[in-house]
Amino acid sequence: MKVTIKAIEYYLPPKTEDGHLLREDNPEWRIEDIEQKTGVLIRHISDPEQTATDMAAIAGEKIFGPEVRKKDIEFLILVTQSPDYVLPTSACILQDRLALRKSCLAFDVNLGCSGFIYGLAIGGSLIEAGLAEKGLLICSDTYSKYIDRLDRTCRPIFSDAASVTLLESSKDHHLGPFELGTDGSGFRNLIVASSRTRVADQVLPAGKLYMNGSAIFMFTMDAVPKCVNALFEKSGKTMDDIDLFIFHQASKLVMDSIIRRLDLPEEKVFINYQRIGNTVSSSVPIALSDAVEKKRLKNDDLVMIVGFGVGYSWGGCLLRWDGIT
Repeated sequence: MKVTIKAIEYYLPPKTEDGHLLREDNPEWRIEDIEQKTGVLIRHISDPEQTATDMAAIAGEKIFGPEVRKKDIEFLILVTQSPDYVLPTSACILQDRLALRKSCLAFDVNLGCSGFIYGLAIGGSLIEAGLAEKGLLICSDTYSKYIDRLDRTCRPIFSDAASVTLLESSKDHHLGPFELGTDGSGFRNLIVASSRTRVADQVLPAGKLYMNGSAIFMFTMDAVPKCVNALFEKSGKTMDDIDLFIFHQASKLVMDSIIRRLDLPEEKVFINYQRIGNTVSSSVPIALSDAVEKKRLKNDDLVMIVGFGVGYSWGGCLLRWDGIT
């Protein structure tokens, strides 16, 4: 696609949780073993009254300045699985909060850890189709509000966060090809049961996040290598052509296993989950932004980005970086 990412900003709530706090709430947990497995040392937690839209508005405001004017934004895509309401669409609320023009199209995308990749495909398609020249892809999730404090599987991993990505038309092809996929047969393995109109199996905790960690891991080890290899085949590129790999920052166990399964050079894989955690749909854009800050990503680098998780859903694409460095 003749579409480029021109800027990324993000917001992490100032409240954090670390191993000491987890031990206070759950003295029987072996925190050292958990941290060694997950690799996550610090997670960010939204305030009780702070919503995904609140965080998205904070992140969104960071993108604007002399070079980016609100009146030029033609679409707003909000990727979230923790909307303020069942209806109306949270993106409509966010359009008003950010004071974007009323001719700006705005809608939600209900996807998790693959959501940024899907959002790129959708936003890029809007630009390619001539429906817009510039728009915002915002990801924001507050998974912590779904997690029980005694949940040893989910609580040590997930963080709350919001990110905003500025997409623009370009003279050159910077985005693609894409590889997108779905396997809904695994939907029960990462779910907030009985949270809307369908009453789920009563074995699952109502209104709380449930994750079958082993099933999610097995899905990941199958889907991610296939996605990466499909992108190589579609693009005609090889591992030597890729300057940086950025995967959804699920956990240390997952990242180490992906690197080992694909035999990737560790120096080509960017990791930042240690002091951020698993930020769901914001994971990949935050990693892109941090990679730029840490001089791991520079203009004209070719990046492969891959997201995967709840649904099951996965997506990947190649990105020729042309953003602010």
